[in-house]
Amino acid sequence: MPAHPASPASPALPPGRFGELVGIPLPVVQGPFGGGLSSVELAAAVSEGGGLGSYGAHIHTPEEITALVAGLRAATGRPFAVNLWVPQEGERAELPASVLAEHVERLRPYYEELGVRPPSAEDVRARPDFDAQLDALIAAAPPVISLVMGLPPRRLVTEARRRGILVLGTATTVEEAVALKEAGVDAVVASGSDAGGHRGAFLRPVRESLVGTFSLVPQVADAVTVPVVAAGGIADGRGVAAALALGADAVQVGTGFLAARESGASEVHRRVLGTPQARTTVLTRLFSGRPARGIPNGFVREMAAHEELVPPYPVQNALMGPIRRAAAERGRPEYVNLWAGQAAALAREPSAAAYLSALVGGAVRAAG
Repeated sequence: MPAHPASPASPALPPGRFGELVGIPLPVVQGPFGGGLSSVELAAAVSEGGGLGSYGAHIHTPEEITALVAGLRAATGRPFAVNLWVPQEGERAELPASVLAEHVERLRPYYEELGVRPPSAEDVRARPDFDAQLDALIAAAPPVISLVMGLPPRRLVTEARRRGILVLGTATTVEEAVALKEAGVDAVVASGSDAGGHRGAFLRPVRESLVGTFSLVPQVADAVTVPVVAAGGIADGRGVAAALALGADAVQVGTGFLAARESGASEVHRRVLGTPQARTTVLTRLFSGRPARGIPNGFVREMAAHEELVPPYPVQNALMGPIRRAAAERGRPEYVNLWAGQAAALAREPSAAAYLSALVGGAVRAAG
């Protein structure tokens, strides 16, 4: 697919191997946000600016995925990516009624404070079917399909090649990067432990897969022959230049774009990004049942002793849904999952276009 010219106002930054592969003039990928934090507006703005806009669709039904890809195509004629989560072994949405009741009781004070009802057992069991999601996404044929938390199914790689779809896989260790390359991905996102949101480790436990971005990137670049996209803790042009100098072919930036007004993040979430409060982040299972990096707030501190007691994803995610939504609607940041990477305090630009321009200009200046 041909590259589109960058905006005339953009400083020169070579597209590199990844940009040439995808057909974009800038080696910048917008991180795909799950849980409703993505938006068509944000993805389109990044793609129109010369990067690769992305949309996290792991909570969408197959019908919603079909409509999503159509909406993205209507919003931009440039390449974009749609992301799914690969299911992890051992995660199940059903628990014995008595066990589920215990987990509900742990959260009952929060339900009552916010005036919301706990989800029913049926709500907890409701979970999009990955195979059906993948079928819908392949049929919709976006330019790029990206995955986190596992290897691409063989049928995805086969069908993607037949249909001209590029496949990106996400690695948190060198071993995962090699496994992804062997599975047939077109590029590897090397996601360091600095990154915000959910950790995507799939070959070893998360605690054994916490490699910092600038340690991970050069090792992955040495280990695989496909283009490498550096992700995690990159929030300004200096980080972009550093990642490229370490062997990355492009960068994936999440938190900085999450702070842009086009993102699907709540106002209380965006408001804390770019502030001194965002200098501190922690890994927590409390909001979803999977380890994820975010800014600690009242809920994280109050419930810290229960980190190992909460049920796995998707049960804890479903139990926390009413609390998160009500808190965001009512401007209560102490109960919102404030996902953020370790460079979140650097996220200051108000719009996706301004931020993309700042990233590119800063990288050019830093590279000298």
